[in-house]
Amino acid sequence: MTELIVWTYDRVPEGPRGFVRDLRLRWACEEAGLAYSVRTVPFGERGPEHLARQPFGQVPFLSDGGLSIFESGAGLLHLARKSEKLMPRDPEGEAQTLQWTIAALNSVEMVSVPWWYLEVTGAADNGLTGWLESRLGHVEAVLREREWLAADRFTVADLLMADVLRVKKVRSFGDRPATEAYVARITERAAFRKAHADQMAHFAAGDEPAQ
Repeated sequence: MTELIVWTYDRVPEGPRGFVRDLRLRWACEEAGLAYSVRTVPFGERGPEHLARQPFGQVPFLSDGGLSIFESGAGLLHLARKSEKLMPRDPEGEAQTLQWTIAALNSVEMVSVPWWYLEVTGAADNGLTGWLESRLGHVEAVLREREWLAADRFTVADLLMADVLRVKKVRSFGDRPATEAYVARITERAAFRKAHADQMAHFAAGDEPAQ
């Protein structure tokens, strides 16, 4: 089997630690029992080598032998093809997983990220609040009726949706008990706890002065 490498920054400020999206790939590998290593690119310099692998100068990106894949969603789906723990192999289960994985990115995160940005930058009028409220309301209605998004079990769709929804300001927005129970349950999983702790330790180590 080829070596999986999750690429992230060598360091980041304290604020985004625990939420940098290499965590999604670490978490998926932990859930699936896939061996992987973590390597870094400089946070302060988005050079040609970085841009050749991630044209927007972001992280994460994933190496799998000769393959290089950028965008966390693409990386997650690549990993899901390697393990039935992340995505069922029957056509219906796979289709459900794919649609909810894309929904997490295109129907929820595409609203929650710009809404969050306006909130933290102190925008006087956040015109996205009603849109976010609607999208989160739809998710809440779904989660009132089921434990998992797809295939009646944990899949990569739950991993991604929970990661989108656990952002602090999004998680505390409104009264959504089914969503809160869902996020709490999924982030109690051992694979998430390990991936989160490993990322926090990685970035903490980046603060240490070179010897």
